[in-house]
Amino acid sequence: MTRFGFKQFVISTGIILMAASCGNKQDDLPAVVNFTEHIAPILYNKCTVCHRPGGSAHFSLVTYVEAARSAGVSAFVVREKMMPPWPADPNYTHFIGERVLTSRETKLFEKWARDGVIEGPKDKLPPLPAYPFGSLLGTPDIRIPVQPIFLQKNSSDKFLLVKIPYELPSDTFASLIEFIPGHRNVVHHVNGDMVSFEDAKKKNVFEGLQVANMAEDTATLLLAYIKLGLQNDDGSFPLLQKSVVNYLPGVMGQKYPAGLGGYKLSRKGAFLLNDLHYGFTKNEDIWDSSFINIFLTKGPLNRPVQEFQLGTIGLSPVEPDLIILPNTVKPVWSKFTVPYDISILTINPHMHLLGKSFKAYALQPNGDTIRLISIPRWDFNWQYFYTFKKMVKIPKGSTIVAEGIYDNTSKNLNNPFSPPQLVKDQNGSMRATDEMFQFIVTYLPYQPGDENISLEAR
Repeated sequence: MTRFGFKQFVISTGIILMAASCGNKQDDLPAVVNFTEHIAPILYNKCTVCHRPGGSAHFSLVTYVEAARSAGVSAFVVREKMMPPWPADPNYTHFIGERVLTSRETKLFEKWARDGVIEGPKDKLPPLPAYPFGSLLGTPDIRIPVQPIFLQKNSSDKFLLVKIPYELPSDTFASLIEFIPGHRNVVHHVNGDMVSFEDAKKKNVFEGLQVANMAEDTATLLLAYIKLGLQNDDGSFPLLQKSVVNYLPGVMGQKYPAGLGGYKLSRKGAFLLNDLHYGFTKNEDIWDSSFINIFLTKGPLNRPVQEFQLGTIGLSPVEPDLIILPNTVKPVWSKFTVPYDISILTINPHMHLLGKSFKAYALQPNGDTIRLISIPRWDFNWQYFYTFKKMVKIPKGSTIVAEGIYDNTSKNLNNPFSPPQLVKDQNGSMRATDEMFQFIVTYLPYQPGDENISLEAR
C-alpha cells in the first residue's frame, strides 16, 4: 500500500470508526469535548515532545489549527495504539516515561472529532511545556559538533565510522552523553564508544580523519582506527569504553540518580561513533550536521553501570540460527544465566524489519518468573531503551530469556522484499534488510536495597 493510499485509508477508516461509535454511552466524558480544556492537556503531556516546531515529528500539534487539521487521523491512530509510539505492553511491565493514553483519553480524541472539533475557551488553554533547544533532556553543559556529512540524493544504507575529538580544561564526569541527529529522517541509528587518552601519550587528539566509510575503510578495524588517528603517539591504543552514546528513533537518554551510572571524561578524548547509519535520503542532497550533548555531574562515580547483551554478537547464541526462509514465521530465543545477583536498570530489545514480537523475562532458581518486557507488535521505527521505575533484582542462577518471532511473509507490510526472500544474520550486519536479535541489559552488581531505589529523574 502506498503512503498516499495508507493516509486515505486512515482518514476514511477513522471517520467510519467514529461514526459507528456515535451511539455509545460515555457518561465519564464531558457533554462537549473541546481543544483547550480536554485535548491540549493530553497533547502537551504525551505528544508535543515530538509534534512541535523543531521536534522529531514531521508536523506540529501545538496550536488548535494544527490539531484540528489532524483530528480524524489522531482519533484513529490513538484508538489503534499507533500513537503515541510506545511498543511495550504496559500491562506486562512499567517503565519511566511511558507514552500511553488511558481509555478515557482515547475516547476524548474520538468525541472531539465527532463533536465538531470545537476550540473551546481560549483562556483555558494550558501553557506549552518549555522544551529545550537542541536536546530532549535539557540544556547541556558542553555541545560538540559532529563533522558535517554530505549525503547524495536517493542514497541509502551508508555506514560510517566517525571520530569526534575533544579537549577539556581537566578530567571531569558526565551523567549523560546525548546524540542529537541533524536530520532525524535519515539518521537511523548510532552506536558510540568513548576513547580516553592520557596527557603524556597523546599530544594532538585532532589529528587524523574524522570520518571513515565502513564499506571502504574497514577491511580491518585496525587500519581504520589508524586513519582516524586513534592511536597514541607511540603507536599503542588508548582505553576504549563501549556503548557510551547511542541513538535509535524515539530513544531518549536516561539520567540515573546521583552516584549511579555516568562516565569519567579524560581531559583529552574522543567519541567514536563506530556505527553511524544513514538511511534513504529521498530525492535531495543533504548535509547532516549532528552533535553531541554532554551533561556534567559531580564525581567520582560511585557505581558505574555495566552492560551485556544476549543474541547476535552477544553472550548467548540465537537459537535456532537466525536464518528466516521466505514465506515463513519463525520463533527464536536466547538465554543467559547470571553468575551473581544483579540489579537491572535499563533494557533494549533489538530486531529489524521482519520482527513481529519480542518478550523477555527471567526464570529464578525457585521457578518464579520476573517479567522484563513484552512487545506484542514489534515496530522497527520505535526502539527504546526502557528504564525501570526501580531497579529489578535478578538473583544469582536466574536465566534471562529473550524470545522473538519473525514474519518473512507478504503479510508483513515492513518486509523489505517482494516477493519474500531468505533473510539472515550477516555476522552482526546493521543493514535493515539483514536481521538481528539482541537483548541489551544495563545493570549493576546487586547491593541490598537496590530494588527500593527510584530511577526517576530528580
